[in-house]
Amino acid sequence: MLETAVAAARLAGQRAMEEIGSVKVSVKNGSELVTQADILCQKIILERIRQDYPDHGFIAEEGEGGKLFKQQPRGSEPVWWAIDPIDGTNNFAHGMPIFTVSIAAMHEGRPVAGAIFEPAADLMFTGVKDGEAQLNGRPIHAGDDDMDEFSSVALDSHFPGDDGLPGWVCEIIQRTRYRNLGTTALQLAYVAKGSLVANIASTPKLWDLAAGAIIGWCAGAVMTDWQGREIFPLDLAGYEGEEFQAISANRKVHGQIVELIR
Repeated sequence: MLETAVAAARLAGQRAMEEIGSVKVSVKNGSELVTQADILCQKIILERIRQDYPDHGFIAEEGEGGKLFKQQPRGSEPVWWAIDPIDGTNNFAHGMPIFTVSIAAMHEGRPVAGAIFEPAADLMFTGVKDGEAQLNGRPIHAGDDDMDEFSSVALDSHFPGDDGLPGWVCEIIQRTRYRNLGTTALQLAYVAKGSLVANIASTPKLWDLAAGAIIGWCAGAVMTDWQGREIFPLDLAGYEGEEFQAISANRKVHGQIVELIR
């Protein structure tokens, strides 16, 4: 399944790079951008996975009418694929080649294989259950750097509520060299690589997190919600695009962030 995810991610990423010079943008659900490339790349991914696994299920970002795309597994094995054809659509729509293709295979509600591909830089992050996390075939590790003035924490662009930035966000901004790359999946991959000590996301959906979760776990990172509770396993048959509040971090920093948020 990992080999299939890698192949599908490369195909979609290559096509996205071909499309970036002629992007057609529209707004879905009143708050999100979508391009013709999102839909086209998702089709490429679905077709490639179905070649190897025609009976598996799918949960993907781009469905009809601004909804998710969902297809139940048809076989005896309840495997689902969580797919984000272009994570970083806002970047992509504005001609910034900082985006990823994120694909994960999930079994019993947990990611078991995942690939995050950044086509502009030709970076392929992978992880598989009981295996190691890799970047372009070489092992990566989340490390144990602390949260200080030399480390970086990735923060979301927006946080819920009308009271401005929460105090804990301001503290992280002051204590670290905070980052936002515009693609949650890539930030999760960089947590797995040890380039970021943490990523804090306020409104990600399943397809934003699934591949980054398995890659992070294989690299020694931790992913929970903001209260420190496990996000997986999920009831995939009942999932309809609900948002999460997620922290992915190395083991030294994760507990510190949970305490800050509390």
